[in-house]
Amino acid sequence: MGWKQKIERSVNRYAVRHLTLLLICGQTLMFVLHLSRPQIVEGLFLIPSQILAGQWWRLVTFMLLPPTFSPIWLFFDLYFFYLLGSALERQWGDLRYNLFLLIGYVATVAAAFIVPYSIATNIFLMASVFLAFAWLYPEFQVYLFMVLPIRVKYIAWVIWAYYCMTLITGDWMIRAMILASILNFLLFFYPEIIRHVRYGHKRLAAKAAAPLRDGAFHRCTVCGITDRTDPHMDFRYCPDCTGSLGYCKEHIHHHEHRRIEKTKEEQFLGSKK
Repeated sequence: MGWKQKIERSVNRYAVRHLTLLLICGQTLMFVLHLSRPQIVEGLFLIPSQILAGQWWRLVTFMLLPPTFSPIWLFFDLYFFYLLGSALERQWGDLRYNLFLLIGYVATVAAAFIVPYSIATNIFLMASVFLAFAWLYPEFQVYLFMVLPIRVKYIAWVIWAYYCMTLITGDWMIRAMILASILNFLLFFYPEIIRHVRYGHKRLAAKAAAPLRDGAFHRCTVCGITDRTDPHMDFRYCPDCTGSLGYCKEHIHHHEHRRIEKTKEEQFLGSKK
């Protein structure tokens, strides 16, 4: 049993339900407060030096600050965040989603103290929700500016490229914020990332090998869909199944692992190698 499963069993009853919606409501309230009394919002940003001076509420209120104070952009930002966050809540459950954001939150606060007099932001933490969504649903299509269709995996590549460039050229606060925001992503997905890299050569070998009878290179073991019947489908190979079986994005996380026990002769020959 992994560390996430152990935590899940012990503290599942403490999970905050509908956390995405609660954050959106808080950010909407802060936007309304900014319209009426903007000077109050200035005292809610995460500034470590002010926290050390006794303004402890900044540790909480910075999470409720909206990513923008433009009404039009705020509507699209919050709608997009609700779409992504609610999808992760359904996929992981409330506790794991809570844990994902909690790790990012703690890392962001800790990173902010590297440069105590700078202003930290929750924007990169919210971006980690998008990166997690893009990893789970890489072929999901969104419409940029309500017109241009684009799959989320391409947006994720742009974000990762920006992160790499900023880690080289950015200031220390931005670097710290980026590293903090991807910590939760790496902790949650590093087993899949390692397996993805480790078994990537098998996908390359499959492409180099003779194609299937219908001319396809990849086939889902569960539903039978191939890269010819759906050229845009993302196929992955399960390391826990015997024989490097391939699955489509709908079944890679929801299938019964197929294992073939080795015969005594195969086990003996394997021990001699």
